[in-house]
Amino acid sequence: MSVMLAPRSGWLAEAGHWMQRHQTVIRNVQWVVVLIYALLILVPAFMPLPDDTVHIWSNLTVFAQFVFWGIWWPFVLLSMVMLGRVWCGVLCPEGTLSEFASKHGLGRPIPRWMRWGGWPFVAFGLTTIYGQMVSVYQYPKAVLLVLGGSTVAAIVIGLLYGREKRVWCKYLCPVNGVFALLARLAPLRYRVDEQAWRRSYTQGEHGHRVIPVNCAPLVPLRNMKGASACHMCGRCSGHRDAIALTWRSPAQEVVELGEEAANRWDTALILYGLLGIAIGAFHWTVSPLFVSIKQSLAAWLIDHDIMWPLQTNAPWFIFTHYPQQNDAFSWLDGGLVIGYIVITGLLYGTALLACVAMGNLLLGRWRTSRLHHFAQALIPLAGMGVFLGLSATTVSLLRAEHLPLGWVPDVRLALLAIANTASLYLAVKIIVKHVYGISAGVARGVGALLCFVAGLAVVDSAWWLMFWGWA
Repeated sequence: MSVMLAPRSGWLAEAGHWMQRHQTVIRNVQWVVVLIYALLILVPAFMPLPDDTVHIWSNLTVFAQFVFWGIWWPFVLLSMVMLGRVWCGVLCPEGTLSEFASKHGLGRPIPRWMRWGGWPFVAFGLTTIYGQMVSVYQYPKAVLLVLGGSTVAAIVIGLLYGREKRVWCKYLCPVNGVFALLARLAPLRYRVDEQAWRRSYTQGEHGHRVIPVNCAPLVPLRNMKGASACHMCGRCSGHRDAIALTWRSPAQEVVELGEEAANRWDTALILYGLLGIAIGAFHWTVSPLFVSIKQSLAAWLIDHDIMWPLQTNAPWFIFTHYPQQNDAFSWLDGGLVIGYIVITGLLYGTALLACVAMGNLLLGRWRTSRLHHFAQALIPLAGMGVFLGLSATTVSLLRAEHLPLGWVPDVRLALLAIANTASLYLAVKIIVKHVYGISAGVARGVGALLCFVAGLAVVDSAWWLMFWGWA
């Protein structure tokens, strides 16, 4: 099959072309999702908190909790690995609202401060920690504050910057970096045929004039290599007879493009974000160490007649404060939650950085780009860990409905095994790429792989503690 015909052939390419031809249908779907999102985020915040007798199907607040934290978040993450960022381009309410606001906004140029590469890591870290401070998984007011606040910010950014663009999504969305990392594993992408693109300068599309495409997430289409930045909305499918939805190896983007695309902020997000801060956020609620430290500090404060940290007078938008539910953080509680998450993130992140750095060093002369490339092999395990952590809420809600869940530990173990295998496979491919490139010996490659296995053990220890050791 010739390269020229590739964008027009195959059922998968035709599926992408269908999306391009039916953008009105996609817009309608997006606005339906916005309405459902608004209903689930607004109404429960003004309803009385449910008691222990309600069910998922009988109470809107519990239903919304199940939808957001039991289904939406964990399975949106899974969809990134399976389908790429289809959620972003077709379903995400924040993206829809931000782009709509941008269409009718001021259209200002994007400021330099917004282009800073560290925002994905910083936004993810701050949102994760703040969500734990206000118990976002449990209370609808916290959901309105965190998710609703993010949505309002997306609309404001849309009103100020760009013209029919998703500036918020590209630069400031708290999960943009996470989605971009996971989408690198997707077996689907919109592939750009550079030869066909150049040919279109003289031949057009099917002999007709080329119609410009509005790429809302600001992806430079001609130079698009992978799937991490693409929102999979389908608008560019068939553009210049050069873009088509295609299959690819899930390892391709990480192995072949990883070193070129890698940077320190991606590495920070993987090691200190997904495998650090996120683990701390999931750990503290089940950690006996957290309880022991809290009791020891509380006893010390009482012995020294320092009582204000034990007061529970913080407003609900700073620390969890629902006394009617017997759930109110003291200043000590809130401070310990923050400290526990941050310290856990630092410990796990630094341990993993040491493993990856040692592997990089064993492969030959130190190369920072190779370090960042090597770290990307941890993406499958990082994504699976966050999925399992979030799905713990799913399990808790289903357990409250008295459903049989004896199969859950086995499924968790199987998913961790799959993620470890995927990460190990990526590590081997990356090591082979660099070993051959620098003519290093097999011993160096084996040593680097052993360092990576040690990193896998560090991550697995965190999930063993949460699901088995502390259970």
